[in-house]
Amino acid sequence: MREFRMVSVAGILGYGYPEASLDAALERGIDMIGCDGGSSDPGPYYLGAGKPFVSLRALRRDLRLMLRAAIAAKVPMVLGTAGGAGGEPHLQLVAGMVRDIAREEGLHFTMALIHSEQDKALIARRVREGRTRPLGRAPALDEATVDRAERIVGLCGPEPYMRALDAGAQIVLGGRSSDPAPFAATVMRAQLPPAQGWYAGKMLECGAAPAAPKGPDCLYVTVREDGVICEPMGDRACTPLSVANHSLHENSSPIRHVEPGGVLDTSDCRFEQVSPKATLVTGMRWEPAGTYTVKLEAAERVGHRAITICGTRDPLLIRQLDEVLGIVRALVRSKAADLGIGAEEYRLTIHTYGRDGVMGAREPVQGTNGAHELGFLVDVVAKDPDTAAAVIALARTSMLHADFPGRLCREGNMAFPFSPSDLTAGEVFRFSMNHVVVPDDPYDMFPIEYERV
Repeated sequence: MREFRMVSVAGILGYGYPEASLDAALERGIDMIGCDGGSSDPGPYYLGAGKPFVSLRALRRDLRLMLRAAIAAKVPMVLGTAGGAGGEPHLQLVAGMVRDIAREEGLHFTMALIHSEQDKALIARRVREGRTRPLGRAPALDEATVDRAERIVGLCGPEPYMRALDAGAQIVLGGRSSDPAPFAATVMRAQLPPAQGWYAGKMLECGAAPAAPKGPDCLYVTVREDGVICEPMGDRACTPLSVANHSLHENSSPIRHVEPGGVLDTSDCRFEQVSPKATLVTGMRWEPAGTYTVKLEAAERVGHRAITICGTRDPLLIRQLDEVLGIVRALVRSKAADLGIGAEEYRLTIHTYGRDGVMGAREPVQGTNGAHELGFLVDVVAKDPDTAAAVIALARTSMLHADFPGRLCREGNMAFPFSPSDLTAGEVFRFSMNHVVVPDDPYDMFPIEYERV
């Protein structure tokens, strides 16, 4: 039976993995090395600001080991969503690292860059042509939203990766991509079924997450015509339960996974333990879509953030928390007005940890019964850094000194863990697109650039 063997080094490049696990995969024999390099999970800041969400030191370490292994094994190295968010600054950051490492290590190869950042004029034209539609509860996309976006990316499918490999690239760095697409591309290019390719990609996109116990490791996947075998390289195991559990993640449906060119249907999958560390999955199906679509993500600038963190164990305050926080908000509003700052110029949020700090208004368990201490993250977002700093200073002193009925402590009754107590958190972005667009073909939004390194 024909097989295609892949190893994913980590859930995200820069999260780290044991070098011994990668060595074990090389000894077993591989046909490609890959990694899903990023995610939208850390929020819109990284897309909007064009910065990675892992340390450059960690990113360089993980990348160096992958490059050396790919060149030594004479196999492709494929990286999707390079640099964390997959915009042009992220892609160029990783490409620069690859060139530096190649120079330091004496490595030679052809590299392809697949660009995913989108031209605003092109997306605006697609809006006018009626070739976009919203996902979930998002409103219809309009040109004003396109114009406000700081950065727009499309989620690349497998086709540009296949084209880059067919053109002779050994190292392929992709901008923002559908997470499984780089892996699915290499499987389909090997003439194995797309269903197995997409399923393998779903497993590999998060490194060894389909294994138990959870931890950093490399995942080794063998794709066959009848199914997919998943096995971690370290001291853990892929069991039917752990693999089935992972196949449910990050999707509104547990069994239908929508991708650029179709739907992966896992409703008839079967999971069989085939060795102490490996599980075979069979029964996946691929349903080609009638229309090829590409998902769009965008971030637009909201303003600037400043925060302060404090905590209290004053039982009188805790007992009447809602009233106290109402007093704080009123004090901030009044004092800000004295500075010429209107209520519409900032947003003040007080997260209370120990009561609704995680779920907020959606928290099903109400009340602070039994709480002896509470922590507060006070968050101000304003149009500029000066306004944010002014309002957070007012909020901090109001949290510390606001009076309330029965108060016994005449000085501050909040504990601040840091000095300075007011911290600037930089620019604030929000996701502004959750839409799909109909391209001319799977390639026209993702130009490929080749170079000899």
